[in-house]
Amino acid sequence: MPSSAADHLPPGCPEGVASFSGSAAIPLERYLAPGRHVDFDHPEVRAQAAALADGLSNPVAIARQCFEFVRDAIRHSWDFRENPVTCRASDVLRHRTGYCYAKSHLLAALLRANRIPAGLCYQRLAREEGGASHCLHGLNAVLLPGFGWYRIDARGDKPGITTAFCPPREMLAYQPHKPGECDLAGIWPEPLPVVIAVLEHCPDAIQAYAQLPDIKP
Repeated sequence: MPSSAADHLPPGCPEGVASFSGSAAIPLERYLAPGRHVDFDHPEVRAQAAALADGLSNPVAIARQCFEFVRDAIRHSWDFRENPVTCRASDVLRHRTGYCYAKSHLLAALLRANRIPAGLCYQRLAREEGGASHCLHGLNAVLLPGFGWYRIDARGDKPGITTAFCPPREMLAYQPHKPGECDLAGIWPEPLPVVIAVLEHCPDAIQAYAQLPDIKP
């Protein structure tokens, strides 16, 4: 039985963060800070962030570069059946692979390293057509000048899935519409603990896929 979103709130993230427009209850600095999993203070992450921003001064242009790098250069663990199962942004960058959640950690880290506020978002999706079981999908929100909070999805394109960075229009991998599917409310400064538990304790991509996290909204 999946638990509820309130059971997995990161420290300082109150229940009731109810939109994608941010929340006054969470200081903006939380979306600019390094953390254990969004570890942009790691030298390899900092170097990659600087390389992506080289020659650019517009935050929107830098954010697009970061998004396209994670979308295209980091291979989705299940699409390519690749190991290891990564979680920290620095590990995702080093191994060039990760599930959607891990890729969102790296994208948040690259954006924050460039002083662009970024957080984590989640969708709840059906795992099969009948909707008997569900799992979370991880993506990002970035605070862009002139646009506000804008959701982006760097899971990686494949046949049937095309994502893009084209604010203010969202082009996400999935649009929840089946029974039990939804966009989870809120922009999270840190990953959900239920996500971390799967990524840090599953020894390979196949086992992680069998245990993809789920929570009730």
